[in-house]
Amino acid sequence: MKFSLALPCEELSVPVIRRVLGDALRGLGVSGECIHDILVAASEACTNVVRHSSTLEYEVAGCIDEDTCVLSVTDHGDGFGPAARQAGELAESGRGLDIMRALVDDLALTATPDGVRVVLRKRLTWNDEALMRRLESELVRSSG
Repeated sequence: MKFSLALPCEELSVPVIRRVLGDALRGLGVSGECIHDILVAASEACTNVVRHSSTLEYEVAGCIDEDTCVLSVTDHGDGFGPAARQAGELAESGRGLDIMRALVDDLALTATPDGVRVVLRKRLTWNDEALMRRLESELVRSSG
């Protein structure tokens, strides 16, 4: 499954991505604990964009297969701009990255000419009745 969403750079967009991503993962049969980790990490990445970017919108793209969920959160502004450097905010800065690192298997933060991209990669664990597992067994039976 692949998806891409362009979202306005405002706080109300964070619960939207949580809902869309959570519904997709639950529908496929990903385990609750794994969904929780992915949603918290995605929320942190999106919140960083909303708080620190000067862009009007940002993009969240995802790819979910039988093994892995890969999410890419990209802003098209100046990334961690002047707002992130203001007095008082420096103490708050950086914890989101630590939280993301603790919840996913791989995190890459890349400055691009167009902004900043965070890529989160998490190995999936599945519920026993998962749609992906049922589809996998159907393919094995039909090919045999």
